[in-house]
Amino acid sequence: MVINNPILPGFNPDASFLRVGEDYYIATSTFEWFPGVQLYHSKDLANWELLPHALTRTSQLNLRGNPSSGGIWAPALSYDSGLYYLLFTDVKGRKGVYKDLHNYLVTSKSMSGPWSEPVYLNGSGFDPYLFHDTDGTKWLLNMQWDFRDGHSRFGGIILQQYDPKEQRLVGPVKKIYEGTDLGVTEGPQVFKRNGYYYLLVAEGGTGINHAATLARSRKLEGPYETDPAYPILTTRGTPDYPLQNAGHGMVVETQTGEWYMTHICSRPFAGTKLNPLGRETSIQRCVWTEDGWLRLDHEGRLPALSVPAPQLEPHPVPVLPAKDDFDSPSLGYLYQTLRAPAEESWLSLTERPGYLRLRGRESLHSWHQQSMIARRLQHFSCTVETKLEYEPEHFMQMAGLVFYYDELDYFYLRVTQDGENGRKLGLITSIQGKYSENREHELTVDGWDAYYLKAVVRERELRFYASNEGQEWLQVGTVQDLGVLSDEFGGKLGFTGTMIGLCAQDINGTKKHADFDYFSYVTE
Repeated sequence: MVINNPILPGFNPDASFLRVGEDYYIATSTFEWFPGVQLYHSKDLANWELLPHALTRTSQLNLRGNPSSGGIWAPALSYDSGLYYLLFTDVKGRKGVYKDLHNYLVTSKSMSGPWSEPVYLNGSGFDPYLFHDTDGTKWLLNMQWDFRDGHSRFGGIILQQYDPKEQRLVGPVKKIYEGTDLGVTEGPQVFKRNGYYYLLVAEGGTGINHAATLARSRKLEGPYETDPAYPILTTRGTPDYPLQNAGHGMVVETQTGEWYMTHICSRPFAGTKLNPLGRETSIQRCVWTEDGWLRLDHEGRLPALSVPAPQLEPHPVPVLPAKDDFDSPSLGYLYQTLRAPAEESWLSLTERPGYLRLRGRESLHSWHQQSMIARRLQHFSCTVETKLEYEPEHFMQMAGLVFYYDELDYFYLRVTQDGENGRKLGLITSIQGKYSENREHELTVDGWDAYYLKAVVRERELRFYASNEGQEWLQVGTVQDLGVLSDEFGGKLGFTGTMIGLCAQDINGTKKHADFDYFSYVTE
């Protein structure tokens, strides 16, 4: 058996990797999307099932006002004495010289929750990790952010003891590792093996120079010796390789004594840096050298497109249906909302059974109160469809289907009322903040009882369609470039990926509702 990469396709970066007994878990970053922190479970490393999100209450996570690609960065899982620990960074400000952020810790007796109220740790830098030493002590590691002139912004990895009884950090802060000439040292993980403390870090930034580097020491506080053959993993210098931006690794040892590392990667369109699926999670099999350094099993530093599966029994997981008829009274785990939780004040699956009802709120540019549910784009060839019932009365009321990266870059197939011109169905585009309603391609839809909306993805080409009865489809607008919805497009340097959403706006503030009958996502 082999495991094909990526194991978590679509926007799933910064994977924290944990084994507890025969169970494996991954946590990934969710940024401005609520609930916070995606959690996955597997028993064979090949098949992964999405669990309930960790941060489900605003008392744990308040994202209103967080900037795009702010919010949850690099969650870190650990386990000790029957308790799961989850650390995360909430980034409130990310552009410019400063980083306004807060590091927190939550715990649970089950990976499926519920998770505790958060314990505040510090704000000195992002990517926190909690190491449980064999003597019972617990230690927080994170990168040090340094905004001062003449200093590297990435100031090294720092260490401080955590007191679980007092629920606070205690004792001195010590810098234990400066990193290598690759720079941008972050994302620490510590584990012990054969008398060494091993420190695995991400380096090179999250783009084409991304990498994973290993160092070791006989003492937790260092000094650390860097692997002379660093980095373990990188795709730098190989722009044509199918997996790019590889780095930020986490390792575990299986119960059968095998070693695996999860890591970030992306799959850009050929000849470009554009990766609309976002940063994904892949996995590599690793081996130890005689002198105690970790290497990729297949040799070299490039991530393999497929790797040997561990010596574990295959354990398939349930396959999510392609069509959601909204018959459940609650949203499925694959959906997230923008910054605000799904509350009855704006979202209901029970007012009209079998329908998702969204009450329109703020615009697609809002950082506070959007009425949108969305799922990840995970394939380069797929068809998305919904049926909308909606009676807008004003041009400030809209509802429809959106392909969304952030408030500057999106494609929105929407229904609205255009005064004396009647009801319109058209495609709004926003590219690097340049807004267009593409009026020349709008449909007049007075008299339509319902609006069937469809989007078709074929590699870089994105097409939108509409129908009155779901049988004969009319293309709306021209072919759009899916590459717009990428981290690297226009130099935006974001960190998420394309989300496909159902949404409604009522900028007047009257909360006009829209009803969605179903949401389907079919791969080709």
